[in-house]
Amino acid sequence: MNSLDTPRAYSGVRTRRMLSFVFDYTLVLILSVPAAIVVFLLGIVSFGLAWGLYAVLLPVIAILYLAFTLGGAKQATPGMRMAGVRIARLDGGRIDPTLAVLHGVLFWAANAVLTPFVLLVGLFTRRKQLLHDLLLGTVIVRDREF
Repeated sequence: MNSLDTPRAYSGVRTRRMLSFVFDYTLVLILSVPAAIVVFLLGIVSFGLAWGLYAVLLPVIAILYLAFTLGGAKQATPGMRMAGVRIARLDGGRIDPTLAVLHGVLFWAANAVLTPFVLLVGLFTRRKQLLHDLLLGTVIVRDREF
């Protein structure tokens, strides 16, 4: 039996996923502070032109964060590691940085278009997958021994 088929792999995943989300996006906000200072200084040097970067600052930091953490060797963001979960592909492959970024972008797009009610999908799927997980063939599982 595949380890992704055992019910224990999904025990407490929804709660852990929510906690890791809060932790990770707090980290993204903390990382944006020094970046915002750099943009401010660049704006002074460029007579205000660089201040236009503020419009894309948070999304760029979040995308880089996901690419290097979720798409990295541990297949988990720092918040996910803290919560004891990781991402896995249903076909057994690894998550590359492109898929990690697509995972995050689809999550935000689904929430923006379909409202946060799209998160209710996780209550009705066997593996507690959300809509973007179903579309990408990914799942969040317990990382530690279950």
